[in-house]
Amino acid sequence: MQAPVEIRRLEAQEVDAIAAAFASWPKPRSLFERYLALQDEGAREILVAWCEARVSGYVTVVWEPEYPPFRESRIPEIQDFNVLADFRRRGIGARLLDAAEALVATRSPVVGIGVGLYADYGPAQRLYVKRGYVPDGRGASHGDRIVLAGETVVADDDLVLHFTRRIQW
Repeated sequence: MQAPVEIRRLEAQEVDAIAAAFASWPKPRSLFERYLALQDEGAREILVAWCEARVSGYVTVVWEPEYPPFRESRIPEIQDFNVLADFRRRGIGARLLDAAEALVATRSPVVGIGVGLYADYGPAQRLYVKRGYVPDGRGASHGDRIVLAGETVVADDDLVLHFTRRIQW
């Protein structure tokens, strides 16, 4: 039997724990401090998965994303979705996405998500398709700007394909 997983909103007293858990990624403490400030402002929500009394993953929801098609259509975006390697293949990622989608459903019938295009993102690409996400039809973007035909860009974490999913019927 697998250990229970609790998904809850990031609280100020938990910043040290999440920063320590993701320090080797590298995800500095300042990132989580900034996320917490944005959460306090109502611009972003941070959901943290806890398993065996340890941080096992997190996901954020951005209410007004920078990606122009999502911003213009008022589609909230799931961003920065991560599960630590020791906790993968336990359903924690699916639980985080369930919680993020439920949160988005309180404000929007559609959720957006971007996924990187190089091989490290392969598991995420497959997961999103299996969950019913479909490409938004605008092609790749880099740094939230749609890449034009013939343009050269670097295949880094900012090169993504955006997907949407209807979550309210």
